[in-house]
Amino acid sequence: MQTYWGIDLGGTKIEGVVLSAPSPDAVVIRKRIDTEADKGYQHIVNQIASLVNLLKAETGYQPDHIGIGTPGTFDPARHVMKGCNTTCLNGMPLPQELEKVLGIPVSIANDANCFALAEATLGAVPEVVPDYRAVFGVIMGTGVGGGVVFRGKDGQPFVQNGLQGIGGEWGHITLEENGYPCYCGKRGCNEQVFSGPALQRYYSDISGEKRNMKEIVGRHLAGTDPYASQTIDRLLENFGKAISVIINVLDPDAIVLGGGVGNIDLLYTEGVERAKKYVFNEGRLSTHFLKPKLGDSAGVFGAAML
Repeated sequence: MQTYWGIDLGGTKIEGVVLSAPSPDAVVIRKRIDTEADKGYQHIVNQIASLVNLLKAETGYQPDHIGIGTPGTFDPARHVMKGCNTTCLNGMPLPQELEKVLGIPVSIANDANCFALAEATLGAVPEVVPDYRAVFGVIMGTGVGGGVVFRGKDGQPFVQNGLQGIGGEWGHITLEENGYPCYCGKRGCNEQVFSGPALQRYYSDISGEKRNMKEIVGRHLAGTDPYASQTIDRLLENFGKAISVIINVLDPDAIVLGGGVGNIDLLYTEGVERAKKYVFNEGRLSTHFLKPKLGDSAGVFGAAML
């Protein structure tokens, strides 16, 4: 039987899934184990191998290929991982070592690309745009990221990792030249403007008080807090500017908004209206902005679809 195997490598948990068909309803087994990243790189490799062996033992199936979602990207020039917040992975040849340990081919992509692939194949996109050619998946939460999925000439979707492995890295496009410094070395990246922590920091700077995003959104909608409204206006205007760049370059059929900030309903109405001002299309915008369907399952399902 054809099966689809995916591993989602997170900072605290490693999740594995086996699907009997490319469908979220075709889960044969789903398991999680601790990453135990503090024990180092080789231990993480061993944990992934242990999880795969556990999936084999409990299903009786043998994978002939496995997809792995990671908290960073694979550099195709240097053949090592980079940009991983699980820092012991950086500079390491993770897919090559996993292929040796597992004895099968491994496909690897970052978590945002897995999110985009999952929603393009199993989630929100097929229901609305079944004949899509390009999809951009957005993660707006603790950080900001993105993933690009194209449909090939053979009709099969594929992740566009790019020449340098940075395809879709929307979070680190400079939006404010003199903005907050970012860990990437630049200032004013999208991530430093409208991620959840960045918006909360902005609210605190202008109001002198600390509130979480749920409170800020609620106070804006209630019309009781001008600082909250100023913060939400900052989100909507800068989201419009930033997403217009993606639309002008890729012109995707659909954009799926994931992450905690991506749950804010105003992005689908006022946020889209702000984007219209900046898209090079005479004030018209036909791109479908979609809410994700798969929730926390997107990462592991997207890995399986690799």
